[in-house]
Amino acid sequence: MNDQVLVEQLRRSDPAAYRELLDRYGQGLFGTAYSMLGNRADAEDALQETLLAACRQIGSFQGRSSLRTWLTSILMNQSARLRRSRAVRKMAPVDESMGASDSGGRGSGGGDVRMDVMASLETLSPEHKEIVVLRELRGHSYDEIAQILGVPRGTVESRLFRARQQLKARLIEYAPHGGAK
Repeated sequence: MNDQVLVEQLRRSDPAAYRELLDRYGQGLFGTAYSMLGNRADAEDALQETLLAACRQIGSFQGRSSLRTWLTSILMNQSARLRRSRAVRKMAPVDESMGASDSGGRGSGGGDVRMDVMASLETLSPEHKEIVVLRELRGHSYDEIAQILGVPRGTVESRLFRARQQLKARLIEYAPHGGAK
């Protein structure tokens, strides 16, 4: 079943369509929420609120973006709302089941690198963090990110550049020879 058929079934309140929506997009949306919010409980809440909002608003989905992009846009709004209301500040350790891979980086071990990267990500502004999560962790294109966040592509590019520069400065110790060229 393609997304267009899924949307039509959701509009008809087909229970099988709700299960398909969760099966098809749930894990990826959860991973994005976890990366943004830093803990399982908030990520689960954001996912649940996203799916409820999507089902309520499915009639307004016009297909100008992919269903994945539309859902991610809703999720980013839900995550921002939760972040503000719960003042989530500290990133929990990465759970392997969420698709994070061991980068096998330098230092005392890949787990330490992953923890340092996640801690560094947490120091970014919300605008920079969401760009990095969407691009580097979830693999969205620049155009998809622009649609998700409702900003011009140039804004996506400049925020991503600045965020990468900030992360690079914080993670210089993992570069060969301490970052010396």
